[in-house]
Parts: sequence; C-alpha cells; structure tokens
Amino acid sequence: MCDNDNDNREIILRVEHLKQYFKLGRGSVVKAVDDISFFIKKGEVFGMVGESGCGKTTTGRDIIKLYEITGGDIFFKGHRISSGINEKKKQLAKLRRAGKTKEAREKQLEITRAKKEVAEVKNAGIMTKMQMIFQDPVASLNPRMTVREIISEGLIIKGKNDKAYIDKRVGEMLDMVGLVPEHAERYPHEFSGGQKQRIGIARAMALEPELIIADEPISALDVSIQAQIINLLNDLRVKMGLTIMFIAHDLSVVKYFSDRIAVMYYGKMVELADTDELFAHPYHPYTKALLSAIPLPDPLYEKKRVRLKYEPALDHDYSTDKPTLREVTPGHFVLCNSAEEEACKKSREAKDKP
Repeated sequence: MCDNDNDNREIILRVEHLKQYFKLGRGSVVKAVDDISFFIKKGEVFGMVGESGCGKTTTGRDIIKLYEITGGDIFFKGHRISSGINEKKKQLAKLRRAGKTKEAREKQLEITRAKKEVAEVKNAGIMTKMQMIFQDPVASLNPRMTVREIISEGLIIKGKNDKAYIDKRVGEMLDMVGLVPEHAERYPHEFSGGQKQRIGIARAMALEPELIIADEPISALDVSIQAQIINLLNDLRVKMGLTIMFIAHDLSVVKYFSDRIAVMYYGKMVELADTDELFAHPYHPYTKALLSAIPLPDPLYEKKRVRLKYEPALDHDYSTDKPTLREVTPGHFVLCNSAEEEACKKSREAKDKP
C-alpha cells in the first residue's frame, strides 16, 4: 500500500496481509480477517467501520496480540510484533515440494528472522506502548478489584512497586478522565456505564501509550454519554499526542473523529480513504450502502432518503478478473477488478468536470 507523499509523519503501525482464521467443527474455517493491509501514522485517528461480524474487532485484537495471527505480519514502531509463522511454514513446504530450492532457502531465512524479531519485541516490553479500550465497560473491568487495583495493575506488572508513586499515578489518571481520587477505593459496580468506560480509559493511559485501539468504546453507552467519551478521547489525543485506531459501526461518529477510514466487509477491506474523500466520493457499492443508511435530523431529507442494498452477486462480476485493493485516486483504495477500477476513474472524472 502506497504512502501519502505529502504527509511525512512517522508510520507507527503497519499491517501487511493480515489473516485470522478460526477453525470450527468438521474441518470448516471462518475467515474473520482475510488478507488486509494498512498503515497508521503517528498522531492520526484511523477509523475502521463495518457491520457486526465483518472482522474489525478481530483486527484490533490481532494488533494488540490477544490472538495468534494466522498469516501476515504486524509492525509497531518499526518492530515486527506478530507474524503468521504457520502460514510461512506451509509456504516453505510448498516450495520444497515444487523443488524451488532457492526460494525455499529464502523463505526459511524469513521464518527464522520473523521468529527472532517477535521474540526480541516480547522481551523489550515494546507492547506496553500499545493499549486497548474495550467495547463493554462492564465485562472489561474485574468486579473483584478496586479502581486503584485496576488502573495500577499494568504499572505493577511493569515493575513499579512504589506505593506513593502508584497512588499519585492513579490519582492523575482519574483526574485526567474526569473522575476524582476518592473513586480509587470503589468497585466497578458502584459506577455508571460512562464512568466505567472512563476507568477503562484511565487504565489504558496509565502506561503512557503511543497507540490506543478503541474497540467500539461508545456503543454500549447512552447517546449523551457517547459525546462525552468521544470528546475525552479527542482531548487526550491532542494533549498526549496519541495515535488512535477507532473501531465503530456508527459512520457519523467516525466521520467526526477520524482522519482516515477503512471499510470492512466479511473480513475484507473494501475501501480506504481520507474521511472527507470517502464521504464525498464513495466507490465501492458496500460503502455507498453504508452511507445511505446514515439518518439525518431532517424530516424532509428522511422522507426522500433511499436506502441502497448491497448484493455482491449482483453488484460484481468476478468470474474472470478477481478483485484486489487498488489505488483508484491518490490515497483512495478500493477492492475492485480492472473493469471496476476504470469505472471508478471515469465516474470521478465526470464529477470533477466543471
């Protein structure tokens, strides 16, 4: 995937050909994430949207290493943190069976190098610079631990045992997310949903991360509380120079909060572009269908709004030319074949004509 020549910010996260397959009974396999690639630059908010079950949460969990990935590679701050070793071994065996000795030797070196790099990252503690905010604030907090214990757990694991330092740090984190130090000795059940999510954010921020993966952090909250949490994340991003991967299914929220947006469908990334570009020039039929579903507080508009339906079998003909993720216009990637790519370019030229 090409980088934007006009943006010289450091790439903090790079995902290359990520695959996450889950085995079910009787040999069946679910391709939760199927060969996606993207990068996130330092300081940006990268939105990932799609319907339930499209693979966006699995992608976040893969990045934070809650799952052992099936295939591909993930790089954080230039370090390889995950690698699909089993897939690489299968590729090696295939090369050996085909008698391709040189290619097999290169693949073996790649496997050895990947194993070494992943092990080095594990020992170096680089992963503490990446934290996750979970979707359900109730399920993500241990009900038997106090707020102080929840927030300080990562610090203790990292080797910080000074009680005065921990108390000071916990107080700072609570103040940062809009709570008070007195809340430190309470248990999660004593808080509202919005307050629990603030505690989850405080826990994530305690280790001074550079990248936050926010997995639908507002979907379980009331609408009025959602705005507070979004504004809190935005304030923290500016104040602490955070990079955020924001996973959601609410496109209006993602539009407000994100610099770039990736659209997921059934484990595939079907479109990726800057936020304004995506909303102004959606190319993939699924993206158009998602955008058509956004309601607006305008009864006249709502009366005329037409919901588009995405039906892959009718919208695409991939019998001869299979789709790949292609850069249709600078920085705007679409999953399409050659005919669709040409159609996208022609539609853009027609729109741009005075």
